[in-house]
Amino acid sequence: MTAHLAWLVTDGRVLASANIATERASRRKGLSGQTHIEGAFVIPNCRWVHTFGMRVPIDIAYLDADGNVIKTVQMSKTRLGAPVWNARTVVEAQKGAFARWGLQVGNKIEVRDNTNEVAPQ
Repeated sequence: MTAHLAWLVTDGRVLASANIATERASRRKGLSGQTHIEGAFVIPNCRWVHTFGMRVPIDIAYLDADGNVIKTVQMSKTRLGAPVWNARTVVEAQKGAFARWGLQVGNKIEVRDNTNEVAPQ
């Protein structure tokens, strides 16, 4: 998968490492086929996702243009999510990760790439 390493940060606290889907191929493949997910997968310029080809259920956070979490859902395998029209970025993680991280609607998330710069949303 072609993606680059980043960090999810909220209120100065690192939630998890993340891979950012930087190319069409990485966006298309996503997390399909994986049996365990470490950290998170970030899809910029995205409003909806599906879990076809997934082997594990996932947590999904939809972020607005400012990085605010506007919706979170858990999706089982082989499901099609509804578009979230105000979303600009999607964050995916293994089911239960958001609860462990304390991630919830209203949090502001920064996606910091490995050069400590904030990645585009």
